[in-house]
Amino acid sequence: MTAPSKAFDFQDRDNLLRDPEQASLYLAECLEDGDMELFQETLRNVAKAQEGGVRAVAEQAHLSRENLYRALSKNGKPQFETISKMLSALGLKFTVTPAHR
Repeated sequence: MTAPSKAFDFQDRDNLLRDPEQASLYLAECLEDGDMELFQETLRNVAKAQEGGVRAVAEQAHLSRENLYRALSKNGKPQFETISKMLSALGLKFTVTPAHR
């Protein structure tokens, strides 16, 4: 007989995503396979998990809240500059490494 399932604790997830080390691992893993829609969703999850949510990230990134919400929406097409500013506000940065095949 299996143990009863436990409800997912979103607070634990949010606490993990507030940590730049954990957020960077999550983002890197989702970017690894090149699925940009998944990466965009991941960015949205990390932003929502921050104290103050997307609004606070937009403020720290010197972006309008409306534009950041639009860029992170399912139909959004964020520009590299927007992503870069957002990552900086999260205490993260892009890096480029050789592809290993």
